[in-house]
Amino acid sequence: MGKKVLIISGSPRVNGNSDILCDQFAKGAGQSGNQVEKISLAGKKIGFCTACYACEKGECPQRDDAPEIIEKMLVNDVIVLATPVYFYTMAAQLKALIDRSVMVYPQIKNKEFYFIMTMADTEVKNFTGTLEALRGFVLCCENSVEKGIIQAAGVYEKGDITSHPAMNTAFEMGKNI
Repeated sequence: MGKKVLIISGSPRVNGNSDILCDQFAKGAGQSGNQVEKISLAGKKIGFCTACYACEKGECPQRDDAPEIIEKMLVNDVIVLATPVYFYTMAAQLKALIDRSVMVYPQIKNKEFYFIMTMADTEVKNFTGTLEALRGFVLCCENSVEKGIIQAAGVYEKGDITSHPAMNTAFEMGKNI
């Protein structure tokens, strides 16, 4: 039986480059018999964590889409975090979701994580800040492991990714989870 895979597309741009790579990953994972769900953060309402710690007594007082997405992170085996790189770090939408998981992050454990990152910059070394931020989150998720990274540099305009080698990499990585 396959794994339960949650793909979180952190791009604010629907059908943007990182979003397209998410679809390729999903296609590969689905073909291998996994149960795949993709959530696009574009159009979702996710407030910033206010550090009120009301979550310690129950639930976050903010009424938005974050709790539903975070609940899905708890029940899936594999979590794919995808983001375009803005100013050498992840998109604000994904960072806000990660920060909001403070209410349950100790329960996000025993997960396999994959990262998908795209950027206009052509220097692959400039993914470092984003990668370290994503790894910092995984380090907080007990007994979780980083299983794969897709880095697509030199893509800016919507659709630039379609001719990039990362398209095949995303499909194959999804297929091999």
